[in-house]
Amino acid sequence: MGAVAMDGLPPADLPEVAFAGRSNVGKSSLINAVTGRLHLARASTAPGRTRELNFFIADETLRLVDLPGYGFAKVGRGEKNKFQNLGRAYLRGRPNLKRAYLLIDSRHGLKDVDLEAMEAFDLAAVSYQIVLTKADKLKPRDVAQVTAETVRKIARRPAAFPRVIATSAEKGTGIPELRAEILEACAV
Repeated sequence: MGAVAMDGLPPADLPEVAFAGRSNVGKSSLINAVTGRLHLARASTAPGRTRELNFFIADETLRLVDLPGYGFAKVGRGEKNKFQNLGRAYLRGRPNLKRAYLLIDSRHGLKDVDLEAMEAFDLAAVSYQIVLTKADKLKPRDVAQVTAETVRKIARRPAAFPRVIATSAEKGTGIPELRAEILEACAV
């Protein structure tokens, strides 16, 4: 289901994990890979397509939430602020949110806008874990380097989970590890 306002959220009766990240980082593709469903979350090449909170029930035991992307989107500033504020409100006020997964394009590493998102997670005391996407686009040694650099950058962040997972929705790299992290975070 999709929600365009906080009063349209499903009941807080299942543990939830949320996927956040810049527009076009691969949130929908990663959700599809994690669930093993090719077209569950709509993936698009145009940035900023996700403009609501999209909830997906997994095995009747937990929910995956696709948050609107931050950063570049081909919409007006007012519309962009509206759906990004919805994502922030969800992160601050959802009692059954077990962890947020902050997706970072492995080819680019952490950007200033990502650091702002991490600061918001830290201030809201929302546990988050970094997931590097599109790892298949790099050589293995480069993936190891960006992973180590990311671990170093998050080491002193209070709400950051200490493990970083490198993934590829296209090749399946890191998907079993991410599934295990989700199940552990939700105590399922």
